[in-house]
Amino acid sequence: MAALEAVARTGSFGRAASELGYTQSAISQQIAALERIVGERLVERPGGPRAISMTEAGTLLLRHAEAVVHRLAAARADMLALRAGETGSLRVGTYQSIGSRVLPEVMRRFRTGWPKIEIGLSEPTTDSELYAEIESGRLDLAFCSAPLPDGPFDALELMRDPYVLLLPAGHLMAERATCSLSELDGLTLIGSGTCASGLEAEKILRDAGHVVEYAFRSDDNGTLQGLVAAEFGAALVPLLAVIPGDDRVRVVAIEPPVPDRVISVVWHRDRVRSPAARAFVEIALAVSAGVETELAAS
Repeated sequence: MAALEAVARTGSFGRAASELGYTQSAISQQIAALERIVGERLVERPGGPRAISMTEAGTLLLRHAEAVVHRLAAARADMLALRAGETGSLRVGTYQSIGSRVLPEVMRRFRTGWPKIEIGLSEPTTDSELYAEIESGRLDLAFCSAPLPDGPFDALELMRDPYVLLLPAGHLMAERATCSLSELDGLTLIGSGTCASGLEAEKILRDAGHVVEYAFRSDDNGTLQGLVAAEFGAALVPLLAVIPGDDRVRVVAIEPPVPDRVISVVWHRDRVRSPAARAFVEIALAVSAGVETELAAS
């Protein structure tokens, strides 16, 4: 199964062999044995410099092979964590608003209490990439926004983050404390692209009866806020995504309130969490409670 997944991903018996540490003939023999077991041809072998491809049967079996390979990777990660004890590593996925407002204090407290644990941070570009890295064992933990996708995931809610309207400082509604979603008719809207909070904001607008046509989309919080400041449009965003201290913009609460963004930390359900991972989650929970209190006050 691992050989099939590597051949499909690399498009070559030779590259698959190099990646897995086998000879090319050994990989060929493994694929041939798998074809005999299932009674179907799995790989098209065109010969010459052309890349191999999966048959329909190979594509079907590959879905199962990828799951098997992910479980093997998760098992290896568990064994490494078991051997490492308190001097191992912890790999954490994050994203912008968490990275700027929550993560720094979590890191400060964790490094004080667990100085021998090597922390590896990454910022996957999409939510699907983040969950794939949790499933494969490349990440031990990750900050995420609910709801979770289908898969072997467990999560703990850390905090709730209210959606607000971000307006240029000179806008007529900018001095108000609240506004309703019905008052957004006629406003030029800008929004996020593929991130979970952006998709949730779009759903909130659609559920309120708006035909959502964004003038611009970006998953970069600084870009969105800069465009709002330049009076290009307004944005419905989670409060945590707003960069504080910017006099060019105003934050207006939504009344009646819409559902908050739920921020959680997620891990692989079938993996054993190390003591360091459990400590990181507890610290993240404590820090998030403080940030949530600050958001409510603001």
